[in-house]
Amino acid sequence: MNWANRMKAISIAVAAGLSCMHAVAQAPVSVSPPVAKPSYSELLAASKPGDWRALDLENTLYMDIPQGRVIIEVSAAYAPAHAANIRALVREKYFDGLTILRSQDNYVVQWGDPDEKNPRAMKQGKSSLAPEFTRSIDDKLPFTKLPDVDGYAPEVGFSNGFPVGRNPKTNQTWLAHCYGMVGAGRDNADTSGSGAELYAVTGHAPRHLDRNITLLGRVVQGMPLLSSLPRGTGNLGFYEKPEQRVTIKSVRLAADVPTAERTNLEVIRTDTPLFTSLVEALRNRGGTWYKVPAGHIELCNVMLAVRAVRP
Repeated sequence: MNWANRMKAISIAVAAGLSCMHAVAQAPVSVSPPVAKPSYSELLAASKPGDWRALDLENTLYMDIPQGRVIIEVSAAYAPAHAANIRALVREKYFDGLTILRSQDNYVVQWGDPDEKNPRAMKQGKSSLAPEFTRSIDDKLPFTKLPDVDGYAPEVGFSNGFPVGRNPKTNQTWLAHCYGMVGAGRDNADTSGSGAELYAVTGHAPRHLDRNITLLGRVVQGMPLLSSLPRGTGNLGFYEKPEQRVTIKSVRLAADVPTAERTNLEVIRTDTPLFTSLVEALRNRGGTWYKVPAGHIELCNVMLAVRAVRP
């Protein structure tokens, strides 16, 4: 083959190759659509009865104020002495007639005895207790660990529906200051808080308070009644005038309330596969609105569902 014929053959081959490449490029490619993951609401709607638990009537408080009822679940597992003292105070009607005396913006709402000079006498309850800032890790105590990094504890997760931090090296675990958590107010002495003065977190989680105050429970219903209260104008959000305070009608244990007067609630269990799926749905939210999944969730951003049930 002479040079001219050889170049002609090469040109034909290249043209054929380009034609094939063009044909391949133009061929439709079958791409499977992304699988839509169920949302938090969809997962919750598909929950089973076993994914929920009833509140313990002996550790559930009904605080009735003019605006409505605030329901608090007390953790006897993490603050047993304070839980027992609060039960004693409630049964002697210690809180009835006291007031919400502080509402500090982006922080806490606090209630107790506004008269420091002539405090209300206690019949059975105690005015001071040893602190219960932490407790020992116990394998019998449920713990659902979050894989996400936390700045305040080596490990974080949920225990019986409560947000907790823990440190395996020191064998300590503790309740965390998330929105809606309830703690025992105290003075400088760590023994000065007994539960006779309580507060609820109404702002961005003040986790720097962890292990410095005895946390003992969380509000499971009624947070809008507390978080919407007018902010106090005094130092740390205290109300400066008596008429600004909110009078507490009564605080009762659910166990002592007639069945017809109870608010029957169930809370989502935090030791089930469903809960793990719910957390993942919050960590990486899908749908058309979210463009960039976070891939991370903070302990206090995990929603804990509550629902009303028939008695």
